[in-house]
Order: sequence, then C-alpha cells, then structure tokens
Amino acid sequence: MASTSRPLLRALPRISHTVCAIRPSLITSTRATPRVICSQQRFSSDGSSTPAGKSADAPFLGTTRLPEFSLKDKVVLVSGGARGLGLTQAEALLEAGAIVYALDVLQEPSPGFHNIASRAEKELGTSLHYRQVDVRDVPNLNKTVSEIADKHGRLDGLIAAAGIQQETPALEYSAEDANRMFAVNITGVFMTAQAVAKQMIKFGNGGSIALIASMSGTIANRGLICPAYNASKAGVIQLGRNLASEWGEYNIRVNTISPGYIVTKMVENLFVEFPERQTEWPKQNMLGRLSAPKEYRGAGVFLISDASSFMTGSDLRIDGGHSSW
Repeated sequence: MASTSRPLLRALPRISHTVCAIRPSLITSTRATPRVICSQQRFSSDGSSTPAGKSADAPFLGTTRLPEFSLKDKVVLVSGGARGLGLTQAEALLEAGAIVYALDVLQEPSPGFHNIASRAEKELGTSLHYRQVDVRDVPNLNKTVSEIADKHGRLDGLIAAAGIQQETPALEYSAEDANRMFAVNITGVFMTAQAVAKQMIKFGNGGSIALIASMSGTIANRGLICPAYNASKAGVIQLGRNLASEWGEYNIRVNTISPGYIVTKMVENLFVEFPERQTEWPKQNMLGRLSAPKEYRGAGVFLISDASSFMTGSDLRIDGGHSSW
C-alpha cells in the first residue's frame, strides 16, 4: 500500500502554539522574578509561521453585527410572495436589506402587501415590488425574471414558495387534478429556479436558491389525505439536491426548507370544517403546538445570505420534531 503520509501532512490545518521566552526583569534587583513573555504563532505543515491575528482564518470580532446575514443591495425573488408564508419571507428579506420582488398568480397581492412595501422604502431604504406571474406560464416567467435581473444588473436569490394543496383520497384523485398539483408544485418550482439560475450565471455572481418543501415530503401525515401534495413535496426535496449538484460549479447554492404545520388563514378555515385537527395536530410534534409563518423568517434569510455559504443540497426541516418521533 502506498504511503499516505505526505498528502495527509499537507491536509493538516494550521496549529496554534504558544512560544514563551524568559527575559530578565527590567527591575534591577537580584531578587526580581524573570519576566515571561509569550506570543502565539500559527504553524503550517511546512513549518512556517505567522503571528496570531494576522492569518485570514484567525478569529475576530467584527465591527458590524453578524455581517454574513446582511442582504444589503441584493436582489431576491419570492414566488408565491403575495400573501401567507411567501409574504412573511419577503418581509424578512427586506429587513435584512434586500431588494425584493414578489411573484404570484393573484391579480393583486394581499392588502398588507402595500403597507409592507411603503414601510420598506421609508424605514429600511429598500423596496418591495409585485409582478403577476403564473409559474406554469414559462415564457412569461422567463421574461419577467430576465427583466428584473437586467434592471439591476444582478440577481442574487430566490425563495420558491408558490404551491397549491388539495385534500382528496387517492382512490378519488383524477389525473387532471394530480397533473395540476405537479405542474405548480414541482414543474413550476423547477422552471422558476431555472429562470433565476440562468440570470445568476449570466451575471456571474452566483447566488442562493431556497425551495419551500414540507415535512410532508418525508412523512405521510396522519389524518390528512393529500397523496399528490405529499408526493410533490418529496419531489421538491429531491429536485433541490439535483439542482445543487449541477449548479455548484456556478457558485449557485440550492437548499430546501421543510416546514411543519403552519397556522395560516387557509388552515384556520380548515379547522372550522375539521375542528378535531386543531387539537390533534399539536399532539403530533414534540413541542405540542403548531407553528406561525414568522417562525420561518430566520431560515429564509439564513439560506439566502452568506451565513449559509457552505450549505447546499440540504433540507432544513423545521417541524417541531414531528418527523423525529
């Protein structure tokens, strides 16, 4: 077997040692204790050294608070951003400094959207914009994304939150309904990510893409009959891994977020029809409660920002421990 000592030695990280020298005290007394002066040096495998604090990998306390989370002047798109979880993600991105474009099929976004846009401009010095786009209309999708990127000369991120849900037993599902689910939840997500990646490659700055999946892409929900939806979210998780493997060479990172049950307006309406779910669902996770859209704000900013610069091809599951029993 060939020796591996040389490559292993080269792979060793820099090691910090303390070097001490004993010097006579400046006090002219025969009883004075010699003064010990210590300095840290960092040694590499070839024996060379640099003073501590001078190496690029030395720890430091920056003057800006957690600058790796900043999205200042970056341009980020949020599909499904007109309301709900998508709009909450857009708001968090704005607070981190990003210029945000929300894409959605709705003719007009929710009433709160315009208030957020106004505050973003006045209080944060950034901007929130709306573009009506159906992710199934690929030519218009590509045109819209290209126009946004050309306007700013860059495109830095995407949170793909557009998706639909339909609760129907598997034996009753029609092919048309299943195909509509997959067209929005898988193909629509794929084409949105593709449109964004093309612009990232065009401008050469790389970027980060976060696809909203679901814990339902990993588990079958007890008491919730939605086979096509769950299959579509499993597809999103696998899609994220494959896009990450192809686009890493362009410095484009792709990850997924898998939320647990979120209390939105739609879910509140569902509880009216199925009141038992409001009491049963919280019992199915380790925290004994359901989540709110705001609890996913940090995850989106983390994945789009440089705080996650070495993370790609991963699924960030945030489900209160539901899937870990």
